[in-house]
Amino acid sequence: MQKLAWILVIVGALNWGLVGVGMFMGANLNLVNLIFGTWPTVEYLVYVLVGIAALIRLPSWKMM
Repeated sequence: MQKLAWILVIVGALNWGLVGVGMFMGANLNLVNLIFGTWPTVEYLVYVLVGIAALIRLPSWKMM
């Protein structure tokens, strides 16, 4: 579970980094939207799963 959460947090962080870079370039680099944009429910589910994964990882970051 922790490993899956870690992967989802990395995916979410990279996606938000691309969103930020895309805003500077005037492009849509939101990969989740580009992949699942035609299925908004799935896109939102991915965002929720990334958020839950971050919450799962929080206690382990505190220990570091």
